[in-house]
Amino acid sequence: MGIIILLFFLNGKNASCNYFPNARMLEILRSKQRVYDADVIQLMTEKNIDSSEVANLLLYGDIDFSKSKVRQEPCRYYWIDGYIKEKETTIYVENCDTLVTIQKLTLHE
Repeated sequence: MGIIILLFFLNGKNASCNYFPNARMLEILRSKQRVYDADVIQLMTEKNIDSSEVANLLLYGDIDFSKSKVRQEPCRYYWIDGYIKEKETTIYVENCDTLVTIQKLTLHE
């Protein structure tokens, strides 16, 4: 009975429930304005990587919580692993209140 009521109220709405820490944090990072460090912009230009590929990494990537600084104040820092152009990639992200800064991008050869 409860499921039917939920389906009735949520029908047609863009509602989602992320129960796992990785999915929740990636959704938070995607929802904020993004800026890129100058070194990251230079590497992206050299390797012909556009911002949509980084956005894709923020959608499908895996956060390495053992390397991340999740309790740091005022901004938290996350290592995110994934793939760009079929190459293993790691980005280092600074997560502040309203802004996410991509501070480092590494393509593993």
